Amino acid sequence: MEQQELKSKKIAVIGIGGVGGYMAAMLAAEYPNVTVAARGGRGEAIRRAGIRVHSDFHGELSVMPHQVVFSADQMEPQDYIFICVKNYSLEEVCDQIRGIVKKDTVIIPVMNGADAGDRVREYLKNGIVIDTLIYIVAFANPDHSITQQGNFASLRIGTRKEEEAYAVKQVSETLRNAGIHHKISKDIELDVWKKYILNCAYNVSTACYNNTIGELRRDPDKAEEYEQLVYEAYEVAAAKGVKIQKEEAEKIIKRFYEELSEDATSSLQRDVWAGKETELETFSGYLVREAARLGVQVPVTARMYDRLSQIIAGKK
Repeated sequence: MEQQELKSKKIAVIGIGGVGGYMAAMLAAEYPNVTVAARGGRGEAIRRAGIRVHSDFHGELSVMPHQVVFSADQMEPQDYIFICVKNYSLEEVCDQIRGIVKKDTVIIPVMNGADAGDRVREYLKNGIVIDTLIYIVAFANPDHSITQQGNFASLRIGTRKEEEAYAVKQVSETLRNAGIHHKISKDIELDVWKKYILNCAYNVSTACYNNTIGELRRDPDKAEEYEQLVYEAYEVAAAKGVKIQKEEAEKIIKRFYEELSEDATSSLQRDVWAGKETELETFSGYLVREAARLGVQVPVTARMYDRLSQIIAGKK
């Protein structure tokens, strides 16, 4: 694609939290037609001072996007739409963007879970949806700036439809020009599930016990449960036809014992115990339902899902 044509593309980023704020700042620094949707104090802060990112990977960024709107339905039709919201907001966001999605609009959900792309396709039934995952540690601060920690932030993008490969290449070019590290996945379903299996153990176990990774590792019973959570998610993936080998599950378990930070916590853990809305259905409920549909036994996952559901209900 010619640079002039690329520069003219209309790009939207929905959800300016940790991931969305990082993506929006990087894109808006390169492209003149980036519109973001942000409500309340965050929207006011961006209108006043731009998107501010404290990044270990890229340094300090302060970028003013082309436009800041309260809701995505206030935008004009877009060429690319990056959806970076929590899973419980996805259906609402899809309702908002329905009128700005053209037949050739490319929608890029950068979200947790194994089924975000499929859900967007089901909700919209229009546009071209490509699948992604992101490896990043990023979060929003009380002053509405964004912190990205660590010298690493990388996307994986891909499609399961050969006829949509051209859209993946277009998105890749867009990301590359903006300095966003990424790779085109040869098997995006496999890559998505590898990260999802990690999160099914990491998020669920830390949240269930309100423990750090170090505390889980030091308790033999909890460590064994962590391993069982990994293997249960792996069995569901295999039953779904994902081309995953048991060695991948073993690598995830090795990371638990040897690589994850001693003081690491999870987003699900923080949200559950703060009484906030959570992504429990993403990290646990979806897996329990898929396991039941496929006839796979997931006793540890089901027990922790029930316990967390009770904890959440008690905090309402």
